[in-house]
Parts: sequence; structure tokens; C-alpha cells
Amino acid sequence: MNRKTFIQSAALALILSATSLAALAQTAAPSKSKVVFQVSDADAGKWNLALNNAKNVQQELGADKVEIEIVAYGPGIGMLKADAPTNSRVLEATKSGIKVVACENTMTVQKLTKEDMNPVISYVPAGVVELMRLHSEGWAYIRP
Repeated sequence: MNRKTFIQSAALALILSATSLAALAQTAAPSKSKVVFQVSDADAGKWNLALNNAKNVQQELGADKVEIEIVAYGPGIGMLKADAPTNSRVLEATKSGIKVVACENTMTVQKLTKEDMNPVISYVPAGVVELMRLHSEGWAYIRP
């Protein structure tokens, strides 16, 4: 191998190594943690526990380092109604970046409209399917 070929090969190896290291650094960078909480009980205590847990996760990991979603369906959806005792806590949670969603299937069965609900929440067609989807995407699952 002549000197020119050697230098070209060495330069190419350095470029490939630098590219590989850059790609490795990007994939090794910590991604956001993701956690979903299920609330399906008509119990203000369980709701407050879920909201406390979500807040604690944000404080421990840093709100910018975690995605949190609370999914309500079945009897648990009552705590997302506009007149629910948990409204101020739900508002506080959404302001801090926690996504709170209501199951539209449950709303239909219970004859609830979006006008009946806390205005700060979001909606999903099916709460259980939302939990399944997030789980398949690697989200941690908590049911207080």
C-alpha cells in the first residue's frame, strides 16, 4: 500500500469512526421517561393519589424529563366532570404539563358531553385502547 492510499484509508476510517461516535452519542442520550396512570374508580382518594404520584414523578425526574398521562374511564371519569371536587388539582396538573384524558366511550355510555367536563382535559376514543397503545410504545403503567 502506498503512502497516498494509506492516508486516504486512514482518513476514511477516522471519518467513519467520528460518524459512528456521533450516532452513538445521539442514541445514548437519555430520552424522556414516560408513564401513564389509570384511574377507573369513582373515588376522589384514588384520583388524589394518582395526581400526587404524577406530581412526585415530575419532581423526582424533572418535569422536562418525563411525559405523564392520566387516563380516566369507567366510573373514574366522574372526577373529570366540571363540578368534580378534584377540578383544581386537575387544572394544576395540566398546567404543569401532565396530560389528563377522558374516555369518549365511557362518556357516551354515561351520556356525558364535553360541555359536562373540566375544560382543561383532553379526550381519547377508548381509554383501555389508549393504555394499550402507550404500553406498546414503552410507557410505564401505574394504577394507584
